[in-house]
Amino acid sequence: MPTSNHFRPPHFFRLLVIGILLTSCSLLPTATRAIDPVEELQNQINELEKMKKQSEDATKPLEQQATSLSQRVKNAQSGIDSAKKNAGKLAVNITQREDDLADTIALFSYRVSERYKRSKSPSPFMIFFAQGDLQNITRDLAYKASAQDQDKSIIQSTAQDIINLQTDKKKLEDDQKKLAALQITLNEQKKFFDVEISKAKTYQSEVSGKIASLTAQQQQIIASKAGTATTSVGEVPEGGDPKSLPSYNPGFSPAFAVFSFGAPHFKGMSQYGAKGRAESGQSYEQILKAYYGDVEIKDVSMPDTVATSVGTMPFENQYLKGIAEMPGSWNSEALKAQAIAARTYALSYLGWRMGNQSLKGSICVTEACQVYKSSKFQAGGAWHDAVNATKGKVLVSKATGDVFSTMYASTAGGHLLGYTSVGHSVPGLWDSTSDWSNWTDGAYEKKGGSPWFYKAWYTTRGGDTCGKDSPWLRENEMADILNAWVVRKAGGGDADKVGPLGPCWGSDSWSIDEMKSRADSKGGAYSSISSVKVEHSSAGTTSSVVFQTNRGELRMSSSEFKEIFNLRAPGRISLKSNLYGIERK
Repeated sequence: MPTSNHFRPPHFFRLLVIGILLTSCSLLPTATRAIDPVEELQNQINELEKMKKQSEDATKPLEQQATSLSQRVKNAQSGIDSAKKNAGKLAVNITQREDDLADTIALFSYRVSERYKRSKSPSPFMIFFAQGDLQNITRDLAYKASAQDQDKSIIQSTAQDIINLQTDKKKLEDDQKKLAALQITLNEQKKFFDVEISKAKTYQSEVSGKIASLTAQQQQIIASKAGTATTSVGEVPEGGDPKSLPSYNPGFSPAFAVFSFGAPHFKGMSQYGAKGRAESGQSYEQILKAYYGDVEIKDVSMPDTVATSVGTMPFENQYLKGIAEMPGSWNSEALKAQAIAARTYALSYLGWRMGNQSLKGSICVTEACQVYKSSKFQAGGAWHDAVNATKGKVLVSKATGDVFSTMYASTAGGHLLGYTSVGHSVPGLWDSTSDWSNWTDGAYEKKGGSPWFYKAWYTTRGGDTCGKDSPWLRENEMADILNAWVVRKAGGGDADKVGPLGPCWGSDSWSIDEMKSRADSKGGAYSSISSVKVEHSSAGTTSSVVFQTNRGELRMSSSEFKEIFNLRAPGRISLKSNLYGIERK
């Protein structure tokens, strides 16, 4: 299923790497205690994953900065080239203007000289008295007055031309210097970022190799118990399984079952949450903004066709109308929100951007991308109406002004994880009208009737149960999981025998009785459990699990319990989420 960028100082990555390298010292084994090899492998994987994540998080802004710098270098070069062309034209213009000024000044000098000579001539009044020629005197006076006005005009014009020439020359010189300095600086910065990114990628590759190697060793013991779960509603929603609900009576007591809130991948829009919001009166705009953060809905031109794994087809009138991710019987506002999310997801997946509206490659038609079915396209109905009503509408980040990957899934269990795509940060949130400490009371997915909101998992997608007809465990089976935890913590060769029981695993794991005996020899076995409670955190996870047992209180971290439960629980029983609960009846 469809699953921030601030500038950081140049020394940021170096400081982060130093911190990571210091942190990696914790991977060195100590001689002060016996170390469970499986636990140590898990610890190493956790540390390596953390280091890799830190490095990737640091590298993303560096890559984005390098891309930005590259564009700025191109812009600067274009500016310099343009300035050089303009400089050539301006230089010719300046030369011509200087020549014109020289001619003007020469002419003006001649006129001044002539005026000086005229000033030494006999006074027109003397001539008047000598000749009595009033007409000549008047003409001479008018000529002199006109000449003086022309001289003043020439002086003012010449002075302004000189000032303009000096201003143009200074601006040209300054612009050339600034552009040249900018290009040098940007080239140096881009070179730095390129080197740092290369180092980071090398580091990440090395860490990934270590993780893969360790995971291969651990998978020999753990196998693939965690599995995956349906991540979309589909054309027809899954019917509820009574056995997977807390209200189910397994027919024995005490009985225990572990319930996951939601199923992978816990990001973006919750489809059942959208249904609950729509039925509560929210519009599709409100629904989308609730799940995707600071976004706006824009109308844009759509591509005519799209390439898919089953062939090329019209984008709006076939591909989108065949998206089988939400039942057409749902509220129209939820359907519109789904249509816009599916449209935006497809465009983002295929490299479509506001500044370059072309599609690259093809998109698959399974949950790995988003599901397309020809039957959905041929069915018509409310889903087609929702696509038509939102034609051309996409989600755009206000921070970047562009589309991004609008991930979505059926159910997140009331808490969604934040993620970043194409520079846009989608926030994490409690999808509920209630406070996080009792979020289940007001959860929108619960209002929407999700069968995955709080579910115990015990089958594969194909329906295989591996010998267990329900997710409910007897007391000795839950105590067996606690004993497996004891054996793993103690370490030694016994840890290799900690694995799931059931005919489908083909393992030689210790039986329940053998596990109890081993745990008893390593400090004490658990045989009865009088109560169990889980504690949750505001971060959207279960923080710890507390058992009251024949040996008193046993407290485990959330991750400890999830790991040992998925490793040891019989059959296909598994825990899918980091936010979960445990029921006892």
